[in-house]
Amino acid sequence: MDDHDIGLMAHLMRRAGFGAQYDEIVERANKGYEATVEELLNPTEESHGMSLDLWERSFLEWNHFIRCVPEYVAWRMINSRNQLEEKMVLFWHGILCTADSKTQSYVTSQAELDMLRRNGMGNFRDLLMEISKDPAMIYFLDNCLSHKEAINENYGRELLELFSMGVGMDGQFNYTEDDVKECARAFTGWTIANNIPASPTAAILPSSCSILWTTTRVKRPSWARPATSTARIS
Repeated sequence: MDDHDIGLMAHLMRRAGFGAQYDEIVERANKGYEATVEELLNPTEESHGMSLDLWERSFLEWNHFIRCVPEYVAWRMINSRNQLEEKMVLFWHGILCTADSKTQSYVTSQAELDMLRRNGMGNFRDLLMEISKDPAMIYFLDNCLSHKEAINENYGRELLELFSMGVGMDGQFNYTEDDVKECARAFTGWTIANNIPASPTAAILPSSCSILWTTTRVKRPSWARPATSTARIS
């Protein structure tokens, strides 16, 4: 193994991950470039660093809010053997984004990141379906408020404009305003239901826009309003 192999592996780990310490670079270089690429493309549950269960046992004062706190997210990105998986989670979270400033639920945000880990390196259509059912996203873009008597177009518009098709270019539009309306109509009834509070004594913030505990996605048919036409994004 020469310096070229070391340099090539270091470059791979910077581009497909968040870099690596020298000992790991040497280990991977000894394993081989192709074998390392295959390992990065096929992550396993056992190679993401310290388990979440161990973190929660070690930081009792944080209770279950170890999940998705910046320290845990950063530690996992740096130390996980699944470097490409973690980088794709960060990539997709920057596009299919939610924010704790609104959701205020680390547990729900952690569930979203885990969903991105499961789907972020797979089929894009499947990923869009999963993010549409994700409780954090449903809450963040107000689809929990959308029902047949008051359709909220926020998620339908973001799905077309930012998450998938894009507005278009050179005077050519990828979708119409009617498509937005039909898309929003299709998602009426996709909402969330709160589980029991994380702690019986949990404080409730004086905001009507906060979810302080784990949420689950539910579908309420009585809220749904059938689409009147077929949207072009079907």
